[in-house]
Amino acid sequence: MARETLFSTLTRSPWWLSLAIAVAIFAALSAFLPAVVAASAALPFGGIAAWAFVRQWGVPSAGEVDERLEALRELDAERFSTVLAEGLRREGYEVSVHARAGADLELRRDGRKGLASTRRWKVARAGVGPVRELLDAAEAWEADECLFVTAGELTPQARDLATQRRVRVVEGVELARLVGRLGRVAEVPAR
Repeated sequence: MARETLFSTLTRSPWWLSLAIAVAIFAALSAFLPAVVAASAALPFGGIAAWAFVRQWGVPSAGEVDERLEALRELDAERFSTVLAEGLRREGYEVSVHARAGADLELRRDGRKGLASTRRWKVARAGVGPVRELLDAAEAWEADECLFVTAGELTPQARDLATQRRVRVVEGVELARLVGRLGRVAEVPAR
């Protein structure tokens, strides 16, 4: 197992923590060392703060993720598909309804076509069956990409299948980010 280092921990921590450490190191060392030396010692922590800030920009907090997912679970299937379609449009997809088995939305972007399945989005744990149905639909439609959307989670077997077959699983933080703030859920008009 890989060793946990201070730097790996800080890259996953809030960005401002690394910045606070950098400022504290600079302030403490500059009291008795030249400013260049103090800045050199603080620089790695400033770099980690910048890296963490870029990675965390626009990512909802754990509390926001929970709130958004709970709000999504309260929607009916048609409203959920509408909200998801709006989120996918913001990512640059052209979205239309897929009226055949295995998938719910047809996606087009950059000359590529894909399918998204939202059929089991409300369940706590989705199994292999819905992922296979999506893959079968994608093969029949000759889709270039597949998205499996769930407000719950996948079983380990379903996750393995999705990974092996390159299905993009949209869940948790990614789903919360994709649909946006809770207020937007109410603002999206029903189809």
